[in-house]
Amino acid sequence: MTRTRSLATGFLSLSAAAVLALTSAGGATAAPAEDKASPSVTSTVVDAAGVADYWTADRMQSAIPGDVLAGKALERGNRSNAGLVEKGKKSEVKATKGKPTIAQSEAPIKHIGKVFFTLAGSNYVCSGNAVTSANESTVSTAGHCLNEGPGAFATNFAFVPAYENGAEPYGKWTAKSLHAPTQWSANGDMAYDTGFAVMNTLNGQTLTDVVGGSGVAFNEARGLTYKSFGYPAASPFNGQTLKSCTGTATNDPNNPQFGTQGIPCDMTGGSSGGPWFIGTSSSGVQNSVNSYGYNRSAVMYGPYWGSVIQQTYASAATS
Repeated sequence: MTRTRSLATGFLSLSAAAVLALTSAGGATAAPAEDKASPSVTSTVVDAAGVADYWTADRMQSAIPGDVLAGKALERGNRSNAGLVEKGKKSEVKATKGKPTIAQSEAPIKHIGKVFFTLAGSNYVCSGNAVTSANESTVSTAGHCLNEGPGAFATNFAFVPAYENGAEPYGKWTAKSLHAPTQWSANGDMAYDTGFAVMNTLNGQTLTDVVGGSGVAFNEARGLTYKSFGYPAASPFNGQTLKSCTGTATNDPNNPQFGTQGIPCDMTGGSSGGPWFIGTSSSGVQNSVNSYGYNRSAVMYGPYWGSVIQQTYASAATS
């Protein structure tokens, strides 16, 4: 197993028709390139010009919860589709929509926040977490929250830590590069639905200098107890406050080829990319992210963080 030390101080589907007409900002993205030092990683440099201003309160409020992107990736992918979507039928994998009795309300946590981005001309919202890194500027999220899987990388990528009811106590942090496993960016393989964003400095400070960051762990035992966090935005939630779920992880019985694990959780779209911490608090090390769920089951699944996701983290953390 591999772990890095935490910097934290103890604080972690809407219809597409709801999207407003968009204007361009920060739209230029360099062509994705395979990281030569980590051949299982694809990364891209993004333009941050105008991104902070682009994300007005209205645009943040109307952004589409990112679970719809996970469903699209499943429909397009090859291995990801195995045993999941019959030919000609729409994927039924979305954020879980069970009764809202599992997710618990949480006070804001400095290093956990909302992620906003644009893909294919539409604005989306997910969740993310600042993690410890050599560059002090790395945010974890789901792969589908920064790359179409397979397809293009996002533009207008921003991270708002400790968001609550429109408040942005630590500001909007814009991305300078995005990193995803090649298995995600090329194939949309749900086994690798994790990505990392490297943020620009803000007011001369690095992200984790301001909000702290979680340690990360890879190649851990399966079946651990986790506490997950996120900002579910699809009904019955509104995306304005932080929620959490706690439980013991079990394998996905519907699609075992993903190698994913699930915990009891009824968080909905918008919680995608939120962190999973080993143990029962946000002070644990991060070991997965909210990835997907099934409509008729109040379980949230997350990818197993093995060596490829570790390489992706290393690519971002040292860039």
